[in-house]
Amino acid sequence: MGSNGSCRKRLLGVRNILRRLVWVRHLIVALGCLCVLSPPSLAVTEGLKLPNLGESSTSLFSAEYEYQLGRAWLRMFRSQAPTVDDPLLFDYLEHLTYKLANHSALQDRRLDLVIVDNPNINAFAVPGGVIGVHNGLLAWADNEDELATVLAHEIAHLSQRHFSRGVEFQQRMQPLALAAMLASLVLMATSDSNVGMAALSASQAAAQDSALRYSRSNEQEADRIGMQTLLDAGMDPQAAPAMFERMLQATRYTRGDQVPEFLRTHPLSESRIADLRNRARSYPQTVPRDDLDYQLMRARVMVALNDTPEQAVAQFRGELEGTPRSPEAARYGLVLALIEAGRPAEAALQLDAIWSGSPDRIEYVIADAEIDMARGEPDRAAKKLAPRVAQNPGNHPLTMAYATALMKNQQPHIAEEVLLAQSHKRPNDPGLWYLLAEVQGLSGNIAGLHRSRAEYFILNGALDQAEKQLNYALKLTRGDFPNTAKIDQRLLDIRDMREQLESL
Repeated sequence: MGSNGSCRKRLLGVRNILRRLVWVRHLIVALGCLCVLSPPSLAVTEGLKLPNLGESSTSLFSAEYEYQLGRAWLRMFRSQAPTVDDPLLFDYLEHLTYKLANHSALQDRRLDLVIVDNPNINAFAVPGGVIGVHNGLLAWADNEDELATVLAHEIAHLSQRHFSRGVEFQQRMQPLALAAMLASLVLMATSDSNVGMAALSASQAAAQDSALRYSRSNEQEADRIGMQTLLDAGMDPQAAPAMFERMLQATRYTRGDQVPEFLRTHPLSESRIADLRNRARSYPQTVPRDDLDYQLMRARVMVALNDTPEQAVAQFRGELEGTPRSPEAARYGLVLALIEAGRPAEAALQLDAIWSGSPDRIEYVIADAEIDMARGEPDRAAKKLAPRVAQNPGNHPLTMAYATALMKNQQPHIAEEVLLAQSHKRPNDPGLWYLLAEVQGLSGNIAGLHRSRAEYFILNGALDQAEKQLNYALKLTRGDFPNTAKIDQRLLDIRDMREQLESL
């Protein structure tokens, strides 16, 4: 039986790899339709080109063209990659990313962030302003400045438009390399490193060599510009050589096929680290900052990356018995792990030990509400969160926690109002539309449920499913002209999205 089970697992693994390769091939073809620059297509996109800022700033693809391509890619990526739905973590990373972008050379700052549920060390930037972060990266970076080093590096790749410039330089008449690069990012995010790289080598070796990997000159340019961004943002440039040196050292104790994914796509060398170290020495020394915000987010990630809540409980208890970098963050991690383990009473005691020093910290306010909900008292959670939301209108983590408490307290109508208002501020959040659909189902708003599901499916690249949901809603809104018109317009939007991929 053991042998048969092992054989079955291997066969299933091979079948899954083949399915991924077929999907990647289709994605390359679809994105290739966006990228093939026959004379008519080139004429269409030529008018979108940015002013010529010199040879280093020009590109075969316009900024607007890259933006549209990036959003099409993001929808497809979400349909394949496991992503993280954590409003607190997303809010933190989004703020940090925009802080860095505002101090960078990036001209088009229409950025979208996606957090990938993957323990591997990686971050990436896609043409058009999509930045991806593996949650495993936070487990690797010791402090916020080190995390910011990686994000600033990716923003520098975007500001210098290294992706499309590289395609133009290496394969000017074969822009499919750009599509292959986008497809390969999906593949490596949805499989382990070995499978992803092996499959890429077998099916798209040229794309791996020419489109996915950055040149040494591009890497050095991103290092230099990224470090300047760190400095301008008031962060420690010394974190750059420290972070990359630790990455490089880690590779010395691993097999070649276990090298961190970030280093596969961003080749690192001793000379680059030496250059980073020399550059960092030329900047003034900075005073170490309190990065409790980062350490709390890191604790959230560590809870999520553990196989079970009980393992996370043991991990944070062990940290507290030693000398953790941040005892407060370690205790916060223990609180979250105890909530996940179904031990709210113990979690409440641990939270009391840190909450008194920061009574208005949103992470602790939400943890307290989660403890109440775990105790079966969502009414208390909702009453506690209501004034917090009023004091912080639009705060996404608080709003999502409040809506969840209202839903669990059998108040879906109020939760629906809260989430509908928030959807105007966060229209591109899949988690919001998912929760709103659930709430609308409980409140009896079935047409609204179908429309919210459609938005969720659109953001996750399932256009056929989105279209079905909108047609269901259309049948329920006959005679309601304003809502019917909105649904019809959204159906047209889906048609345009599909045509963008299939018939440009």
